Amino acid sequence: MTPQNKLSDYIKTLESYIPQHEFTNPKVSESTVGWQIDHSLKVINNVCLAMQSSDPNTYKKNITLVGRFLLTLGKFPRGKAKAPKHVRPPEVIEKADLINQVANAKKNIETINSLPQNAYFKHPMFGHINKKRVTRFLEIHTKHHLKIISDMTNK
Repeated sequence: MTPQNKLSDYIKTLESYIPQHEFTNPKVSESTVGWQIDHSLKVINNVCLAMQSSDPNTYKKNITLVGRFLLTLGKFPRGKAKAPKHVRPPEVIEKADLINQVANAKKNIETINSLPQNAYFKHPMFGHINKKRVTRFLEIHTKHHLKIISDMTNK
């Protein structure tokens, strides 16, 4: 399975939870299933857009030790990081908005392969993440939130 296929499958799984977007399980998370979906999609879409508009000539090989470790480990610890403002969901999460974000995410991940090798986005804790590592980052991040959703819904 190619990385884009795995990420594509994760997006489809996020999409399958949209009917449960208002569901909460305070034993697992203070947020709703919709919050988890919205945040995951915002990250995918914002990362892809940032990479598309990045200047590969300004890429710096400055990925942090923490970033390298977590990308190698393949998972993020729960409850240790706070989502930056631009990828936080709104107070009210609309089903139609989630559906629209899913469509955008499906299109956006298709652009990754055509980007220059040093297209990148700047992660607040990991440093610059270029094309080589971006799909892995998005897979791990999305899988992290899918696990939270699964635990919330007991699936």
